[in-house]
Amino acid sequence: MSTTESRRRKWMGALALADGARLREAWEGLAAAPEYRVIRGPETGLVMVRARAGNTGRRFNLGEMTVTRCTVGLADGIMGYAWIAGIRPEHARLAALFDALMQIPHRSEEIGVTLIEPLLRDRCEHLARRADEVRPSKVDFFTLVRGED
Repeated sequence: MSTTESRRRKWMGALALADGARLREAWEGLAAAPEYRVIRGPETGLVMVRARAGNTGRRFNLGEMTVTRCTVGLADGIMGYAWIAGIRPEHARLAALFDALMQIPHRSEEIGVTLIEPLLRDRCEHLARRADEVRPSKVDFFTLVRGED
């Protein structure tokens, strides 16, 4: 995976997990909102979630999950995409718009500093808080070997 793909995967993840209201505030706060058109969606459907037992066993279908997707195109031809868990059409549209803007070098620096980095930082803090909340309930399992008499 290239560095560009890795960076894009990171910002798309941050946008997908962000609070929709926060994306709306960031969009309304843009100095110059670009012209765009919605290519597809936002539309909601189901995807099959697959899993592996113990993360190494055979794959199995875990169940279905609702996802909203959206594709937008900026006036200069750049396309933005988003897939958001749940039924959240505005969130999907805004995430796709920010994905498109992040592909423009002079816009990506500004949006990266004002939106993406704070979203990533907040997500890390949230995960750390959750780990601290769960840690007291951790159970260490061990096996005693019974001696053969």
